[in-house]
Amino acid sequence: MLAYNVGVIAWGAYVRATGSGAGCGNHWPLCNGEFVPRAPVLATVIEFSHRLTSGLSLIAIAALVVWIFRACRPGHPARLGAVLSGVLIVTEAAVGAGLVLFQLVADNATMARAMFVAVHLLNTFLLLGALTLTAWWVSTGAPFAAGRPRQVATLVMACAALLIAGASGAVAALGDTLFPSTSLSDALWNDLSATSHFLIRLRILHPVLAVGAGLIVVTCAARLTRGGTAADRRAARMVTVLVFGQIGLGLLNVILLAPVWLQLVHLLLADSIWIGVVLLGAGALSDRMPAATNVKAA
Repeated sequence: MLAYNVGVIAWGAYVRATGSGAGCGNHWPLCNGEFVPRAPVLATVIEFSHRLTSGLSLIAIAALVVWIFRACRPGHPARLGAVLSGVLIVTEAAVGAGLVLFQLVADNATMARAMFVAVHLLNTFLLLGALTLTAWWVSTGAPFAAGRPRQVATLVMACAALLIAGASGAVAALGDTLFPSTSLSDALWNDLSATSHFLIRLRILHPVLAVGAGLIVVTCAARLTRGGTAADRRAARMVTVLVFGQIGLGLLNVILLAPVWLQLVHLLLADSIWIGVVLLGAGALSDRMPAATNVKAA
C-alpha cells in the first residue's frame, strides 16, 4: 500500500512536470465531461491515468481501514493510523480536485497555485506518514509510550524541517516547469533578478532550506537512535546517506536545469527520507509491547 502510493505521488509529479494537469479540462471527477475520454491527446492520457491510479488508492485505503478495524482489537494503535490514512487520502483528493476546478494547472503561474501545490505536498507527506505508522503498528502492535518529551521534540523538529523543505521544493519545481531556463547562468541570473516572476525568485530559497533541513534531520536521526539497538543505528545511518544523496541530487538538478526524470528521482528520495524519519521516530517513541496482545485471533 505504501509503495503503491509513492508511485501514485511520482506519477502526479509527472503530470505537473509535463504540464498535463489540464488534460481533462476543468472537469472533475469527469474528464472533459466524460467518464472515459474518447480520442484523447497525450496530456489527457497522462492526467486521466493519474486520476485512475489515485482513485484506486482511495479504494485501497478504504479497504485497509475496514481490514484494520476487523483484524485489530479496540485500542490497537493501527486503528488510529488507518483512520488518519483514510482522512488524509480524502483531503489529498480534495486538494487535487481544487487544482483542477479552480484551473490552477497548465500555465497558471499565480500565488494561489503555488500555495495549493505546497499544501498538496504537505498533505502527501502526512498521508505517507500515516500509512507508514499504520504498517509499523500492524507489525509491532507497539503504541507510543508516554513521558518521552525529548524524543517527541526531536521528531517534531525533524518532521517540521522536512515539511518546510518539501513545500519549498514543490514551489521550486513549479517554477522550473513554468519558467524553464536555457542555461545554468541564465537560471542563476533570473533567480537573483528583482524583475523576475516571483516563482523564479522563490527557487533560490529551496536549496538553502533543503541543506538546512538535511543537517537538522541528520542530527535528529542520531538523537532519536541514541541508546537504541544496533538496527536503529543502522537505520539512522541509512537516513543520513539518503540525506546527503538528496543534497547531491539537488545540486545535479540545478546543474542539469531540472529535467523531468531527475525531478521524479528527487521526489522519490524525499519520500524515502520522510518515511525513514517517521520509522525512526516510531521506534524511538514505541514501548515495543508485543503485537499479539492487541490483534484479534483469526
